[in-house]
Amino acid sequence: MAKPSTRHELVQYCKRQLGYPVLEINVADEQIDDLVDDAIQYFNERHYDGIEKMYLKHKIDEDFVNRIKARGGNQAAGITTTTATSTIVGTAVTFNYEENSNYIQVPDAIIGIEKVFKIDNRAISTNMFSVNYQLFLNEIYWFSSTELLNYTMTKRYLEDIDFILHPDKQIRFNKRQGRLYIDTDAASFQADDYLVIECYRAVDPEDFSKVYNDSFLKKYLTALIKKQWGMNMMKFTGVKLPGGVELNGRQMYDDAMRDLEIIQEKMMTEYETPPLDLIG
Repeated sequence: MAKPSTRHELVQYCKRQLGYPVLEINVADEQIDDLVDDAIQYFNERHYDGIEKMYLKHKIDEDFVNRIKARGGNQAAGITTTTATSTIVGTAVTFNYEENSNYIQVPDAIIGIEKVFKIDNRAISTNMFSVNYQLFLNEIYWFSSTELLNYTMTKRYLEDIDFILHPDKQIRFNKRQGRLYIDTDAASFQADDYLVIECYRAVDPEDFSKVYNDSFLKKYLTALIKKQWGMNMMKFTGVKLPGGVELNGRQMYDDAMRDLEIIQEKMMTEYETPPLDLIG
């Protein structure tokens, strides 16, 4: 029990930290369930151990290709038309907007996408007539007399040419939408091709039970339950119990808020992944 490995054990651990069973924790089970969900969500979104870097493979189908090619407000093909009305000098003017549905749906557990690997590589072909193939074919036996610096510079030069002719595709992603938008032309896609997506997935504690034993999560959930306990007891402030004991829910609530501030500050300075220079 000192090392919780389930949701129930984590709740019992936090309640013991607050004095249970010596004290009765006046927080309903439904409230505790909500607090556990909030704590895990905060852990997944902010803690570096709450996510895992992974690569997803997505097969492009005919439906996606057709949606990319769709034009002219064809609703059946996935075009979304939005109409906005504005008034100019007493005259109503209607503006029509069309948005091509150039997105794929990603799993709910994905909270961030880094990039989509290059969809095509036409600048430097991959068959026997490619530059790479010919370079190895003609130079492989001369590596003992050829400087690696020259070979590295040549490879870098070829990559620069490939990047200029076919730059990386622009992408947009919002985790609340669950949609990965790929801003490119339809010629870049063919049915049965694959997209490789570099992304970050939330670690599910039901699959990886060690999450329940994370030191930050235990402290954070304990503070959340203490805060909820204080909120529940505020309405009894000033009420005296047998023996002269007086309830002070406000003091308990204030103490919990201070604990949460300290824990969240520690999250930002020690556990949170620093923001990147470029965020998209």
